[in-house]
Amino acid sequence: MSRLKELYTNEVAPALMNKYSYKSVMQIPKFEKIVINVACGEAKENTKVIDAAMADLAAITGQKPVVCKARKSVANFKLRKGMPIGVKVTLRGDRMYEFMDRLFNIALPRVRDFRGINPNSFDGRGNYSFGLKEQLIFPEIEYEKIDKIRGMDIMFVTTATADEEAKELLTLMGAPFSK
Repeated sequence: MSRLKELYTNEVAPALMNKYSYKSVMQIPKFEKIVINVACGEAKENTKVIDAAMADLAAITGQKPVVCKARKSVANFKLRKGMPIGVKVTLRGDRMYEFMDRLFNIALPRVRDFRGINPNSFDGRGNYSFGLKEQLIFPEIEYEKIDKIRGMDIMFVTTATADEEAKELLTLMGAPFSK
């Protein structure tokens, strides 16, 4: 069992239970999944970009990414329906907690001029999203082997019903929110 999963079970869940005085343990907010998305706009000219993004994301998460295809054609972007435009990974269970641990404790502190993640990026239903400008902050990525610096979107999906509960959950798990 990963360190953060133990932390959730032994400290975070009881703390949330006391703070919000839930009547059942099933009401305690928990993480459902983490979705990591890398959009590759330049993939319409060069199909090898998708392979490079897949390799980077697989190295970071330890799981094979899925290729995302365009849902409809957009003439202004020279995009046709069905063209590959990005890759994504959905992490659950132990891999999710292990990725969260590496993100909060290793990767985010490596961001230049890091002052914390934005505490206002909740969606109103207890989910939190933020973006990273480069994949180099993860130690699994070797600087010499990347072809281009790519950003990614990371979304934490929780069972919390309110943003306040989700923020408390993330804070107790070690998310470095800015003041």
